[in-house]
Amino acid sequence: MASATTSISSHPAALRDVKAARIGGLRQQQASVAPSAAAARGQRARAVRSLRAAEPARQPVAASAAAAAPAAPVADEAAALAAVDYEALARELEGASPLEIMDRALAMFGSEIAIAFSGAEDVALIEYAKLTGRPFRVFSLDTGRLNPETYQLFDKVEKHYGIRIEYMFPDASEVQELVRTKGLFSFYEDGHQECCRVRKVRPLRRALKGLRAWITGQRKDQSPGTRASIPLVQVDPSFEGLDGGAGSLVKWNPVANVDGKDIWTFLRTMDVPVNTLHAQGYVSIGCEPCTRPVLPGQHEREGRWWWEDAKAKECGLHKGNIDKDAQAAAPRSANGNGSAGAPDIFESPAVVSLTRTGIENLLRLENRAEPWLVVLYAPWCPFCQAMEASYVELAEKLAGSGVKVAKFRADGEQKPFAQAELQLQSFPTVLLFPGRTARPIKYPSEKRDVDSLLAFVNSLR
Repeated sequence: MASATTSISSHPAALRDVKAARIGGLRQQQASVAPSAAAARGQRARAVRSLRAAEPARQPVAASAAAAAPAAPVADEAAALAAVDYEALARELEGASPLEIMDRALAMFGSEIAIAFSGAEDVALIEYAKLTGRPFRVFSLDTGRLNPETYQLFDKVEKHYGIRIEYMFPDASEVQELVRTKGLFSFYEDGHQECCRVRKVRPLRRALKGLRAWITGQRKDQSPGTRASIPLVQVDPSFEGLDGGAGSLVKWNPVANVDGKDIWTFLRTMDVPVNTLHAQGYVSIGCEPCTRPVLPGQHEREGRWWWEDAKAKECGLHKGNIDKDAQAAAPRSANGNGSAGAPDIFESPAVVSLTRTGIENLLRLENRAEPWLVVLYAPWCPFCQAMEASYVELAEKLAGSGVKVAKFRADGEQKPFAQAELQLQSFPTVLLFPGRTARPIKYPSEKRDVDSLLAFVNSLR
């Protein structure tokens, strides 16, 4: 594909680089990282392998791609890359800025690495790549069900950076079979994994078979329950690269340690084109039927596959980075009440912690002396964590008002009971036990800010 070759010094405003240095911690890479001018000229002269090398029947996106793309490593360089200790490299880069990490990735892999672009805030990766001054490649998965705004962003990004995004599409026969057999919206009934497998995972697998490395926009704060252990660089544990077999693909995550708010500060400072859906409340953006805006007090991943349990909010593209140990620990604490390792949440003198016996007694009472507001939660759930501050603030506001505010940890061995008796479908679930009504009333909204929760309580007191 055509590559962006603009160097840092060619930016129209000098202040842009100064701001970038402040926001992204953009330090000069050590001289040892960059190849010599002669080596760089030699690399550019070498042959270039297409992203679609695994699909020889298909043509490259643009006829000029081979001429403009960065050079591919030759055989001895490929052997050297395979011998790298990537765990040690990840430790070495732990204090590096995203720009430094991007520069190292592009320097090491030439044309056999590409940026995975989803049409969301990971446009920051493309900006970092441009700032290195090195040629780079970008690919994206067109599932056929993206929002119109995402397609519009693809066009803007191509024009802004002077590149051609290399699109990968699902197999038409597989999509046809899925839709004819199960309909257009089967994922609302039996989960999103099958559709994602057809429209995203398999096209990604084909794309990666033509590469030795890829660059993603994963961040640890995107999903604390599943992405908290993402390394800056790793041997990909799930997919294969150009040579095939385990260990044949390297995965770079330059912004793994960056907070979402800092990504947005960088995007605004650099005046980068962004998806207009962000201005409408969308944070994490995927396919149109499976993405919606998040509400106050919600975690960003709660806008994805909202009808499923919090632990299921991954499509399979990054399954190798899911913290399986944390998930496996969730149902195995000594008291049978959930995760042994996750610290408890909603810790406040204003919030009563209910045991199984306590909430069973609350259920049995038909005439309670005072109403109770209870959150059913799991401490490892990122969506429970996201509403912690608002729920504690609500409890403090209601202190002395005649309304008790409580929590019940409903994961692990308590989950079947909570599902059968307490209307639990996903975490968190909020219930109001009115003073004169036996049956608890489930909070129907996903607005978990203080004012919304308070309005719910006051309307039923």
